[in-house]
Amino acid sequence: MADFECRLKQYRQLKNMTQEQLANQVGVRRETIMRLEKAQYNPSLKLAIDISRAVKAPIEEIFIFE
Repeated sequence: MADFECRLKQYRQLKNMTQEQLANQVGVRRETIMRLEKAQYNPSLKLAIDISRAVKAPIEEIFIFE
């Protein structure tokens, strides 16, 4: 299985967004954002796209699979 790295926290903080604000914007619970930031959860393609648009960064810079 590929290693998963998530840089969401850095991009979220650059936009001065809380986990709660981002979660509300993309339609998930804050706990989902927390798990993503700890690389404990692989997002669906739709969620990854929604997050990418919310933080205005390319998906491949936020979510890295090696």
